[in-house]
Amino acid sequence: MIEVINLSKSFDGRPVLSGVNLSIREGETMVIMGRSGCGKSVLLKHIIGLIRPDEGQVFVDGQEISRATGEELSRARLKFGMLFQGAALFDSLSVGENVAFPLREHTTMTEAQIRDRVSECLNLVGMPDIEDRRPAELSGGMRKRVGLARAVAMQPKIVLYDEPTTGIDPVMSDVINRLIVRLRDQLKVTGIVVTHDLVSAYTVGNRIAMLHEGAIEQVGTVAEIRSSGNPVVRQFLEPALSRQSEKGGMA
Repeated sequence: MIEVINLSKSFDGRPVLSGVNLSIREGETMVIMGRSGCGKSVLLKHIIGLIRPDEGQVFVDGQEISRATGEELSRARLKFGMLFQGAALFDSLSVGENVAFPLREHTTMTEAQIRDRVSECLNLVGMPDIEDRRPAELSGGMRKRVGLARAVAMQPKIVLYDEPTTGIDPVMSDVINRLIVRLRDQLKVTGIVVTHDLVSAYTVGNRIAMLHEGAIEQVGTVAEIRSSGNPVVRQFLEPALSRQSEKGGMA
């Protein structure tokens, strides 16, 4: 579904991505992990065509998105849905209007059809009958779920998740993780998850890609990453596991 080939990008002379190669299969959820500043979000922006590479290529569903422009790029982006880190809901719009926004912008659906699709998406994420509420009335976890409903409203082939469990409690994190798995299994969407949360990575990922100093250090199944002898991977995993263990003890 997605092929990243020898992707490199620098900002102000500072390399951020250096020869990244990554293949993401149709229907799988790929988790991208790594330290802050290693280029995870920059890679995500290349995949959706928000940034052009200095070198290399990005293919999405057979199309080279890294060179697409104008209407061609706009059409390619309709294959994507995105759950932003802070949900990125419009405060001035109701929940229903937020979920309906891409449908009104990019389809010719009637208002009745839009209402039905909004209701369907909110039911999918376990948030029925809240169309008239405002984002400010919702908890962080509820906003994430509404953001997820909006992300799948256009029935995308690919959903991008930027730190989906950041800023919410462990119970709601588990809800979000189970929703990501459900979308993969029920809707057959291809997912890319950027996260620091090992519990989330191990729960939702079919495979994990470890990004280090702008390049892919290792790609493997959850079991392969957990048992990796690669010192860079171990250096990332062990402190993260220790922090999560301490949080569990405090809870």
